[in-house]
Amino acid sequence: MPISSELVEELTILARYKLTSTLEGIKVHNTAAPETVAAIKRLHEKNLVSQDDGGYLTDLGIETAEHVQKALAILTSK
Repeated sequence: MPISSELVEELTILARYKLTSTLEGIKVHNTAAPETVAAIKRLHEKNLVSQDDGGYLTDLGIETAEHVQKALAILTSK
């Protein structure tokens, strides 16, 4: 399965969330790169984040971000 640039952007955003606290969110300003703004809106449509400009991870978003971050840790370890 090819990995689209849109999916890479979504994964990048999920990798930025801190999982040690559910009280920390992300705000994507409208001055951000257009692909980042579009990605966060897609994550919201997928019910992974609470707002269409970021916000907090939903329960599904937390689970997804955990998997993304674990996969990145494995793939980048030496």
